[in-house]
Amino acid sequence: MILHILVNLNQPCGFPPVSNRLLIPADRLRDSLASALAASGACPTSVEAAVRALMHASRLGVDSHGARLVMHYDRVLRSGRVNGQPQIRVKHTGTSTAVVDGDDGLGHHVAYAAMTEAIAIARETGVGAVGAIRSSHYGAAGAYALAAAEAGMIGFATTNADSVVAPFDGAKSFHGTNPLAFAAPSGDEKPWLLDMATSSIPMNRVLLYRTLGTTLPEGVAAAAGGTVTRDAAAAEMLLPLGGSDFGFKGAALAGVATVLSAVLQGTALDHDMIPMIGGDMSSPRNMGHFFLAIDPARFGGREVFAAGMAAYLAALRAVPGRDGAEILAPGDREWRVEAERLRDGIPIDLTTAEFLGLSAYSAGEPEAPRR
Repeated sequence: MILHILVNLNQPCGFPPVSNRLLIPADRLRDSLASALAASGACPTSVEAAVRALMHASRLGVDSHGARLVMHYDRVLRSGRVNGQPQIRVKHTGTSTAVVDGDDGLGHHVAYAAMTEAIAIARETGVGAVGAIRSSHYGAAGAYALAAAEAGMIGFATTNADSVVAPFDGAKSFHGTNPLAFAAPSGDEKPWLLDMATSSIPMNRVLLYRTLGTTLPEGVAAAAGGTVTRDAAAAEMLLPLGGSDFGFKGAALAGVATVLSAVLQGTALDHDMIPMIGGDMSSPRNMGHFFLAIDPARFGGREVFAAGMAAYLAALRAVPGRDGAEILAPGDREWRVEAERLRDGIPIDLTTAEFLGLSAYSAGEPEAPRR
């Protein structure tokens, strides 16, 4: 295996250009993540789900929710916050609805189980809506919406999270980053895919910038009292999507995630949730999620939907760009990043690489994860 030092990669999705990362082949990274999570006490099904979600994020350039989180999951598995051997249960509550009890397991395991159930219900009834309770951090929401699209469905996934985002004009955090993710099959093309935080950026990206010692973009985070800052080390909260002028839009969208993920099924509200980082690392967080799968065959029909998506995407991409800019559909940039990374390797920061045993070898099997 060849291990490359990555220098000054202009990474999309807000990843800063730095020189202290390694390029790791995707299969090597996947195997290393699986070994680390298994050593942390996760059962094989939980390992498979977590690796699938982490690799989704790392392949598509959502590095804040990718391989770097393996150290956090190792910690919460070992500390008892997350159950590595969950007994996940599904309770059907109606013709098209169900609730998945995650038994405080890894959120990725819970989320894929819930979306799988939503897809199965949608095949029978046209629409499957599934809530999840007693779960934990599940990484990138887009991974679960994508699972529906890959099954021929329109997919939606959301979760609330601990309070790190100020309300519009707020001086204290209230909502979580509360992502909304949608995906739709697009015939022979890669799926249409939207995965967005309702905050200006995800908090994990602030932590990533902090780790890398780089400056935040303008207008995405605030220090104590709500003062806007570009210093990742000083950032105590995020600003809602839309910034200082239109942040009321992002703040309201964050509420959509809270209503569906927490209020609807009685799990922890954002401002009452145990923080993801620091503090009590042994008590479960009782996170909630929400998933939706819609079968196009039960509406206009699969052929009508496929033709409509093709026409829509062709027309969208044909719109003239300002100053020669290329018009992209949601997901286009991510699929390009995935192709590049599968060809050239996935960038991993040195701290994560060392933890995974990927920093001190150039061939053969990786070293045991370091703790």
